[in-house]
Amino acid sequence: MKRVLIATGLVLAVALVVTNFAAADPLKSGPQVGQEVPGPFHPLNVTGPKAGEKNCLYCQNGSNPVAMIFARDVSEPVTKLIKKVDAATAQHGDCQMGSFVVFLSDAEDLQAKLKNVAEKENIKTTVLSIDNPAGPGGYKVSKDADVTVVLYNQHKVKSNFAFKKGELKDKDIDLVVADITKILPEK
Repeated sequence: MKRVLIATGLVLAVALVVTNFAAADPLKSGPQVGQEVPGPFHPLNVTGPKAGEKNCLYCQNGSNPVAMIFARDVSEPVTKLIKKVDAATAQHGDCQMGSFVVFLSDAEDLQAKLKNVAEKENIKTTVLSIDNPAGPGGYKVSKDADVTVVLYNQHKVKSNFAFKKGELKDKDIDLVVADITKILPEK
């Protein structure tokens, strides 16, 4: 009996350590730092020059510096992130910086929500678009990620951020915006 209790205790201890170790793993979503961005995909553009059309934003931005965001839903933190990225994109227009947000959702009212956000928040340079909930093939957007931010230049990822639902805070938004300098050409 004593051996059974000791064995049970050891099994529980190992399970606890493994669970804690797994929980400590950071969320990985989207192409990672140092990797090439997977390539073309065609979300429905809700705003921008190709509004109402399926358009390849990867192609449109070419080898320029880009802030690419995948989001599951329109929320206050996501809207704050979009506003700050939009301002940074406008500020760095001289180096042809581009930015876009791909909402991974099939919600019927999403187009209207995105048009409203763009108008209300005066989003001018960041294109808002919609793709299927799984995200574009090859991009490996985690189903557990509510928001994934990929900053790249010359199609090579320089920064990657992934947040579960409710994790994106103001300090994280500031970190994302600060990392935009990693994709800008040296002056």
